[in-house]
Amino acid sequence: MKNIFKIAILSVAVSASFSSCNDALDIIQDGELNAENTFVKTEDMNKYLNGSVYAGLDITNELFLSAQITDELGMGPQNTELGLSAHQFYLDITNGPTAGIWLGHYATINRVNRLMEGASKIVPASGEQTQYNNILAQARLIRAFSYFTLLSYFSTDIKNPDALGVMLFDYVPGLTATEPRVKNSAVLSFIDADIAYAETNLAASNGDYYRIGKNFLNAFKARYYLYRGMYPQAKIAAQAVVSSSGLVLTSPLSSTTPGAAPGSLAQGNDRHKALNDYLTRNPYTKMLNNTKQGEIVFALNRPLVGGWGNIGSLLASNASVSNGSILYDMGRRTFNLLNDVNGDIRRFAYIDPTSTINTNYATITNYRTADVLIIDKYPGRPKLLPDPTDADPYKEKLAASAPLRNDLPIFRLAEMYFILAECAVEEGNLPAAAGYIKNVRDARNYVGPVTLPTYGSKQDAYKDILLERRKDLYFEGHRYQDLKRLGAIAGVAIDRDPTDDVKTIPVTIPIDDYRMRSLPIPRAEMQGNPSMQQNPGY
Repeated sequence: MKNIFKIAILSVAVSASFSSCNDALDIIQDGELNAENTFVKTEDMNKYLNGSVYAGLDITNELFLSAQITDELGMGPQNTELGLSAHQFYLDITNGPTAGIWLGHYATINRVNRLMEGASKIVPASGEQTQYNNILAQARLIRAFSYFTLLSYFSTDIKNPDALGVMLFDYVPGLTATEPRVKNSAVLSFIDADIAYAETNLAASNGDYYRIGKNFLNAFKARYYLYRGMYPQAKIAAQAVVSSSGLVLTSPLSSTTPGAAPGSLAQGNDRHKALNDYLTRNPYTKMLNNTKQGEIVFALNRPLVGGWGNIGSLLASNASVSNGSILYDMGRRTFNLLNDVNGDIRRFAYIDPTSTINTNYATITNYRTADVLIIDKYPGRPKLLPDPTDADPYKEKLAASAPLRNDLPIFRLAEMYFILAECAVEEGNLPAAAGYIKNVRDARNYVGPVTLPTYGSKQDAYKDILLERRKDLYFEGHRYQDLKRLGAIAGVAIDRDPTDDVKTIPVTIPIDDYRMRSLPIPRAEMQGNPSMQQNPGY
């Protein structure tokens, strides 16, 4: 834990604007606020919540690792990563994204604990008790989310209360403090307590979908209870989001549909321009480029200004266009699934028009450069809305002052429908599960409603739920967890095409492989914490 606390301790030394001072670990500088006088009044808590706790929360490592190790990505033409990596199923204690998940969430937990420690010294002014409690409720939900994320990746079985979980800190540790891993039951009880506090003290809304309110609470509970196998509780929470959030599934604009099947839309310059114009005005695409909220329940804000990370830089060096230096493109079989459905807006919203799509990809030797499926799931934040009269079909991309930066979606309404589908399966109500999946498919199709699926067994239902989650939650950090949770019961494993890498690399690993059960505890933790226990297989 020493390396974690050397970074997390920075949240003690903050300037008056609550920005961290990276060179002040050992030197007391003029104007520095120490732990005793950082928190004096309720507004100090709010500043710290916004400037340290919210600002430090990140899921970039989860998105990348999940995509890398499963079937979401293929090697792009500019990717020279031919050595061993998670994309080639080499996963050990030195893996960078794994260490980032562990370190990042423990840093967040430490910041929340510091906020709570500081808050304990504050007596709220008259009329500020509700605000005081609301700030703590938001912080405790963030801590609960971080502990839940750690359990979901590093515990071998989150449904087993006696399985080994993660380290549990309910205090602000010193630099030399270490803790062993505890059972899941201890961590889950801690999360439950944070949820209970939030249910009583959280405001219904704290401004927008970048701040935690009741919608976040219900969405988090739905996912949390689902992963634990507590289906009645998950159903209630998911239904609360569907019925009370005010959100609806984001659908294509039928009035602007180009009037052609997906195959013909990609042919010829006229069709190319028509498609691009359609997408720039489409609500689903506007949700992806963050010009509209759409069905997003909660997201991490990554505005144009500021030193935020750029999620698109995981996929391309410069921009998600053909000359943008593409490092990873879409996994071929994932693309084929989208391309096979007439009218699926995701086929076009996820793939840039400058992509090179080669139907002979399976038989050519230069597939990495001749079949490049450029990912537009995170197309960058546009500074200007496109001018429909402009002859340049790429104006929106050229106008983006942050071509690799987008918000990071944590919860979307579609996930709640998928959770309800799983709960229906566990109730034995397969027709209801099919109805929830149809709801999402209808919302993503610009041609019209799709056929209601029929399931002959629980395995059939889960296989179809996994399929739709694969398509709709693409590159949002779910695929690894979904296979870990449902792969065995659905008879599904990593489904990768040989052209996603060099063809001598295995395209899958067994669903019961140790790498699909849990991630390794990072090397820095193993070296700095003598009480730490490694996961099986690593």
